[in-house]
Amino acid sequence: MHHLEHYMKRIILFISLVLCFGSFVSAQSDAIKQANSLYVKGDYTSAAKRYEEILAKDGIAPELYYNLGNAYYKSNEIGRSILNYERALRLSPSFEDARFNLELAQLKVVDNNVQSSTFFLGRWIQNLINTLTSNQWLFTSFSIFIIALILVFIFIFGPSRAVRKASFYCGLVLFGISFLTIVFAGVSRNQLVNHSQAIVMQGAVTVKSSPDKSGTDLFQLHEGTKVTVKSTLGNWYEIKVGSGNVGWLEQSNVEKI
Repeated sequence: MHHLEHYMKRIILFISLVLCFGSFVSAQSDAIKQANSLYVKGDYTSAAKRYEEILAKDGIAPELYYNLGNAYYKSNEIGRSILNYERALRLSPSFEDARFNLELAQLKVVDNNVQSSTFFLGRWIQNLINTLTSNQWLFTSFSIFIIALILVFIFIFGPSRAVRKASFYCGLVLFGISFLTIVFAGVSRNQLVNHSQAIVMQGAVTVKSSPDKSGTDLFQLHEGTKVTVKSTLGNWYEIKVGSGNVGWLEQSNVEKI
């Protein structure tokens, strides 16, 4: 009897947890529906505010950042739209709709030429890394490593010299690719955790030669420009743009991805 009561209590607790989770998902779904409804009606400012509330209260998701980016784009807030498309892609690099809309929004950035002047090989490698998440790169690396081990086994016990030779060279190549994908996983993970890139949020800001308002004016950046944060001093960021130019901006002028 005692054991029966114990199991009944556990069942009741489990059902309660399931119902609580169900109500949470339902509430979140209703909130998203409400935000989507505001967007469809053309009330983009209210929709953006609602998406922001959902992200702050219920947690992040690439789809929410994407919707928020769309709402800001429709509101002509290019900096915030680019910021949220970038955040969606940081969580889901293969999110093609977010990538397409990001490229569309970047066409409106005055400093778009500054962002794009990156060394071709470095840009190609970065795009390759961005095709998968860090976990997907790890899974890919593990899968390739297993195949390489199988080829080693064939090399040792292969029926002929030609088979052993082919398996040896193929295994060697796959071990190299496995190592490379591990590196990609590390880079992807670092980009996800360490938010070193930021978006200019003001219409036009002047980059200074030193972390001081009295510093020499170097060049101007406009809303939506993507920069890399190199270091922090007080309420100033040392930033670098795609062309290689370096300077200082007040933190209030940019927001990290």
